[in-house]
Amino acid sequence: FLSSILVFSFLSLRSGAARRPGAPGGRGGEAAASNPGPLSTAEAPADGAALPAWMRLYFYGMHGITLDVLVSAVRRFASSPDLRMLGFSSPYRCLLHSLTHFALEKVYLQQRRCPSAFLFNFLLYPSAHVALQTLAGQALLLGLRSGPRGAAAPGTLDLALQYVLALYHCHVFLKRFLRLRYRRQPEQRQQPQHRPGAPPAPLGARAPVVAGGRRRLPRDTRGVGGASGQGLPDLLRFLFFGMHGFLDEIFFTFFFNLLGQGDGATSGHTSLWSFFIYGSCSFVVEKLYFHLHCSRGWSAWKRVPIYVIFVYVWELSWGLGLRMCGACSWDYSHYPLNFMGLITLMYLPGWIFLSVYQDLLSNVLWRVQYLPTK
Repeated sequence: FLSSILVFSFLSLRSGAARRPGAPGGRGGEAAASNPGPLSTAEAPADGAALPAWMRLYFYGMHGITLDVLVSAVRRFASSPDLRMLGFSSPYRCLLHSLTHFALEKVYLQQRRCPSAFLFNFLLYPSAHVALQTLAGQALLLGLRSGPRGAAAPGTLDLALQYVLALYHCHVFLKRFLRLRYRRQPEQRQQPQHRPGAPPAPLGARAPVVAGGRRRLPRDTRGVGGASGQGLPDLLRFLFFGMHGFLDEIFFTFFFNLLGQGDGATSGHTSLWSFFIYGSCSFVVEKLYFHLHCSRGWSAWKRVPIYVIFVYVWELSWGLGLRMCGACSWDYSHYPLNFMGLITLMYLPGWIFLSVYQDLLSNVLWRVQYLPTK
């Protein structure tokens, strides 16, 4: 069964190298022109290329961790209801998600070359997804537990869940994710002096310096294919920051357990509430970055204290609200320099690091656009 899937994928890749659908002389050219689908890197327009490979791997790992946390939290809540909604994943699984979904992306891009869309969407791609995820999961269990006894054969419920996730990836996630475009930084050249009334610089170009050392963000620009020229829509940015919060907490708790306790930890943990905490907090901090940096010209050393103060206020506010409901997943009472067990200065270096990294993420996301379907 697995061999047939691999043979199909190999033959599809070879046929794709020989002829790309929609190209002159290729089959389906008119249909591709009238009904645009997910584009590969080679098919993307020059001024709005597909996301670089490293960025797609980053997204795939983060998205995979999000699904791990969601599935494990729901299973845990079903067996023993707990309003903290704890979920689990690990850096190992993050790496596996990045690699497996990068490979499945190549399979997904062969959809146009399959004679039957129904066969591909409900049999071929789900089969490849289930087989690859199952093999990767079993390999991870064998590696971490050092022996064949550590890996049990997946049950019927596990396979059914993987099939549902495969349908989600094929019909929802990849269908939209592969329509993201990345505006690369143009070659450095001398910028003409901005004249009053002149149109702003295009997205991706270095923002012109105005009085006081401030940098002006482009306004009212349009990207390739009618995409918004001001980066991702707010909703997608919130989703990205929420998933990135899962990534941060899984990595932090994993290495904290591994280095602090020394018990050979194999996973980190977080809470479903962290999605909303990190998503909303990072969303506001990004708005502060654009205002303080681009409008007021503040340097990083002036902005970071504002970020950190806001983060502590945000964490304290959410902690108080969740504690009243019995859903707070953290308690710093055993740490020095804590306040009400909800915030502690012990984590100040970590918040400073994440605040600086937030600015870098905002700069990258500003150059990512979503190409809407027609």
